[in-house]
Amino acid sequence: MNKTINKIPEFFKIERLKNDKRVVVFLICLMIATGLWFLNALSKNYSTTISYPVKYVNPPNRQFLANEPPSKFELKVNAHGFTLLRHKLGLSFSPIVLPLNNITRNIENQNGTYRVPSSALMRRIRSQVSNEISILDVQPEFIPIVLDSLRTKTVAVKANINLNFKTQFNLKSPVSVSPAKVKITGPSAIIDTIFSLNTVAKSYNNLDETIEGNLDIVHPKKTNVDPNKVHFQIEVEKYTEKLLRIPILIRNKPDSVSVKLFPSEVNVTCLVGLSEFDDLRSNKLNAFVDYSSIIENANRLEVIIEKKSSYIQVARKSPEAVEYLIEKN
Repeated sequence: MNKTINKIPEFFKIERLKNDKRVVVFLICLMIATGLWFLNALSKNYSTTISYPVKYVNPPNRQFLANEPPSKFELKVNAHGFTLLRHKLGLSFSPIVLPLNNITRNIENQNGTYRVPSSALMRRIRSQVSNEISILDVQPEFIPIVLDSLRTKTVAVKANINLNFKTQFNLKSPVSVSPAKVKITGPSAIIDTIFSLNTVAKSYNNLDETIEGNLDIVHPKKTNVDPNKVHFQIEVEKYTEKLLRIPILIRNKPDSVSVKLFPSEVNVTCLVGLSEFDDLRSNKLNAFVDYSSIIENANRLEVIIEKKSSYIQVARKSPEAVEYLIEKN
């Protein structure tokens, strides 16, 4: 017995197959028999379960599909073996299209949720599946459909841009986007929470000149934005230093006392764009000390600089703090 088994590999050696025509004839007959058996098997009817993709279209007017219903149906079918094989190989593969405005028409909803029975869709499904396939059952038994009202809202767009400038360069004006506002449409539950939209993030380094371009707008899923991108402009200019002498004010001082400061003015060195250099005067800044910040046994108050324009940069101030004298009125 073992000797017979050991001879099997020798039987299928290439040299033997070439020289022994009986082996070749045997293999050809085996393949023909297998093919005939396969064809005979495929000619019979079989019951099985196949997956069919589903596509949901045409929601009712001004409504939106707010959930994710099943993307496939499990169909229990009866068909010829050839038909099932063709389906398995993807040769007869197309989605079942379900128009939402029709399949939800006569179904009562609860807070916008419909439970559509699969049995009510049977005729529609059969009309879209190959007539060679007999459908016996559809799963899931119910398809949940959640429809929400569409709402359109106008919101501002903010440029999500990170900027880094070369030495002595900065913004000439705020980064601008056009249009400054866009319309966003989607389910009211989402739209009610949106008050502004950002562009995609962008970074620019070592800027020393004005640049512009387009950026896409980031928005939540299931919403549409019109337009979906904005044009931005970043105006850059060179900055220079300017020295200002500013009187120091006193804040939070009670009326019952008088306060004298030594000195009563502060020198402020500012960085300002060349386009605003001539317009920069002491009235563009405030310098003050806070009376309420006086600490016992301390004889100096910090000088605080308050800018009236975001495009003024305070480089230095002198002095940093001043002495004071309090007198009762």
